[in-house]
Amino acid sequence: MAHILCELIWRMRSVGRIEDHVADIPITQAALGDALGLSTVHVNRMLQELRREGLIATTGSRVHARDWAGLKRAGDFDTTYLHQKNPAD
Repeated sequence: MAHILCELIWRMRSVGRIEDHVADIPITQAALGDALGLSTVHVNRMLQELRREGLIATTGSRVHARDWAGLKRAGDFDTTYLHQKNPAD
């Protein structure tokens, strides 16, 4: 879950659709579950855990990566597989 959130945020940032790690991601928990092969209940629990750990905050479809470095660590996220430079973030 952390990895896909990082990737969505990173991709939106690379095309100028995001500021300060706050993204409008209009995707349902059911759609996230389908993409990740998880039940909606499990997606909900994982999002709650990321919130509890202070890594993200959500309001509607807006996701704020409150602790970007922590979220990247949690998702073992590295942009090199996206063939983009890894600028200081």
